Amino acid sequence: PGPANLFAIATGVRAGPRAALAGVAGMNVATLVWIAAAALGLGALVAAFPAQFHLIAIAGGLYVAWLGAKALWAAIANTAKPLDAARGAGGDGAFRDGFAVQIANPKIIVFFTAVLPPFVDPHRAIVPQLLLLGSVVIALDVAAMSAYGVAGGALARTLQDAKARRIFSACVGVLLLGAAALILLRH
Repeated sequence: PGPANLFAIATGVRAGPRAALAGVAGMNVATLVWIAAAALGLGALVAAFPAQFHLIAIAGGLYVAWLGAKALWAAIANTAKPLDAARGAGGDGAFRDGFAVQIANPKIIVFFTAVLPPFVDPHRAIVPQLLLLGSVVIALDVAAMSAYGVAGGALARTLQDAKARRIFSACVGVLLLGAAALILLRH
């Protein structure tokens, strides 16, 4: 799973399904930014300014590392809040965090610069094609990420035990740090 999947699950566990859905909304607003960028010629911009996109990927990796470190520290310091107290209270920044995770997600950058363009017919109007393809991407992403987030919310019921919360927080932290390392080592 990538950073977006882990974020959706962890947000569902930490703050409940509503916060997970807010995070999914934030991720998909960021996806809209990437769709607009693709419509404006993102592939050409990446080719012309590779260093700037390299910096975006590094910033994304560092942000994912920060989220991972925060989760790992909560496990180590035993500050993972009881779920009843955290649910609802921890979801305030879910939209913002979801946006930040997706805007800097190297997978989405690769998708819109390398994977999506072959599906665009250059002999037809490009913007409508990108809008249609982008709409399909968003619809599928909303369905998948919402399922991850809601499943995380369901998993929260099994994490009423403080030890289980610490283990889960540690696992999420390690996975996010691993994803960040892969992002940073790739760039």
